[in-house]
Amino acid sequence: MEQEQVESKQAKPLTSDEQEQAKQQSIAWQRECFQNAQKHLAEKGVMPKTLLEKESRFIAPLCALWKFKGQDSKSYWVITGRLPTDHALASVAATARDALRYFSLQWQLKADQIMYSGGARDKTQVDFANLLINRAHGLYEMYEKEELWLNEAK
Repeated sequence: MEQEQVESKQAKPLTSDEQEQAKQQSIAWQRECFQNAQKHLAEKGVMPKTLLEKESRFIAPLCALWKFKGQDSKSYWVITGRLPTDHALASVAATARDALRYFSLQWQLKADQIMYSGGARDKTQVDFANLLINRAHGLYEMYEKEELWLNEAK
């Protein structure tokens, strides 16, 4: 009886329809993240020219790290997904993994700045600072997971 319960709790293989649906959801998620990354850069005055696809990474459905070359000839990391969209010059991190760590540390610093510069009196600012802290911790946990980075070039 116990063996039957264990077997019934194991994941069942996806049907071909379920696999196709998952693939389509992943494609839609990547497209949405890509569009958000381009929009974010444009709003910050950076016109994206080229996506450096081989250096970009996806940790679906949590976040995507995009590396773009701008029309200003500078390269940028952009992070999108279930977290605040942000960007930085590519010179801050050699790899997507390092960029993840960079954003994690920057968000912790931004949260501290909000909390200790008087922003803590505004509930919206406190909520944003707490969101940054939460997401920063999550990013750092992903940064530390070796299995997520096995394919990343050194």
